[in-house]
Amino acid sequence: NALHFRDSWVRLLSPKTASAYAYFLFDIENAVDFNKGKILDPDALGIKVLDNQTLEVRLTKPVAFFPSLLSFMVTYPIRLDLIKKYGDHWTDPDKLVTCGPFMLKDYWPEYRIKLAQNSFYGGAPKPSLKQITFFIVPDATTALTLAESGLIDVSPIPPLALPHYQNDAHLVRQNKLRGTYFGFNLRQKPFDDVNFRKALALSLNKKELPEILKGGEKPIDSWIVPPLLAFNDQLGLKFDPAQAKQYLAQSTYGKNQELTLYFNSDAVIKKIAEWAASLWAKNLGITVHLENMEWKAYLSKLHHEPPGFFRLGWGADYPDPDNFMNLFTTASGNNFTGFHSPDYDQLVSEAASTLDTNKRIELYNEAQTMLLEDQCVIIPLYVASQYLWVNQKFAPYPITPMDFAYLKKIKTHATH
Repeated sequence: NALHFRDSWVRLLSPKTASAYAYFLFDIENAVDFNKGKILDPDALGIKVLDNQTLEVRLTKPVAFFPSLLSFMVTYPIRLDLIKKYGDHWTDPDKLVTCGPFMLKDYWPEYRIKLAQNSFYGGAPKPSLKQITFFIVPDATTALTLAESGLIDVSPIPPLALPHYQNDAHLVRQNKLRGTYFGFNLRQKPFDDVNFRKALALSLNKKELPEILKGGEKPIDSWIVPPLLAFNDQLGLKFDPAQAKQYLAQSTYGKNQELTLYFNSDAVIKKIAEWAASLWAKNLGITVHLENMEWKAYLSKLHHEPPGFFRLGWGADYPDPDNFMNLFTTASGNNFTGFHSPDYDQLVSEAASTLDTNKRIELYNEAQTMLLEDQCVIIPLYVASQYLWVNQKFAPYPITPMDFAYLKKIKTHATH
């Protein structure tokens, strides 16, 4: 029903929801002012229900990627009547209504999610599996042990275990549209000094990462990841320890600094942090302390009290460079850097509304130069591949570069 889409989008944009993804729909007429509370009437939005099957959307400008954006889950339809009826319990298994191939049958927080085939699903093909159970296993090594023991059918393969599985029939590999970066909070000292930030960036020899992590990582200097439009690894600050020392000498602070790098608890991320800290000590004489946090606590800190120096990643929500470049605009709810530039915002906005491919590339090159070189807001590190152990009876396993698995396409095959 078109009304369910409208309800979803209005709720996403509402300042009461305070969604970090509201900016996804800011190109809709009056969306920004509605989100800021300057317009109170949702009927003023460029979202109109014409009939049960037709939703009219008016944009403030052409948006080249808008159809792709609507593939992301925050734009999916909702039952507003059930949200009003059940309040915070509207997502409980016995109350949640969905339109996909599976329904939520059971949810045990921090332990298990059970899905059951949705008999009302109207799409094609129909799912072949009757039920799917997800176990929440924070440690990849533990999950892999469960898979090899026959207790689960799919598990990530941690990088350190990957060499053992290179020729294993259970191995499934998929390149990901996901970048990892070190970010600076420009509002905190000493990261308010661009020369200090550049010194840190130029001190990292990213070519060492594949050998350290052993997970098929590809070092990257572009923030737009391959193979997306406008990927350009000629951009960004390259490893140059001599120049790094020059920038440090030109900075307000110099090398007599003790920094703290924050990151979420994870064995691979810890290796990245230790590698970087060793290079900053070696090439700049700067001591960097490492502070790892449990994911929920870390995410809360980023949103409420962003640290000066942090590690984070971003995976594509829709397959367009805008999804990566929009992340660091002023309006983004996921921009924890304190970087607010009208010039950058304008470049990203213009690139989004330009239908000329060559012009889009030119604009994104200019925006990336500002983000990565002129201002050095972040230090891109690498793009990764996903490696899974998959029970062969489910081969081929339908995963995508956006880290999704098409559950309705999973089929059981006889194995010998």
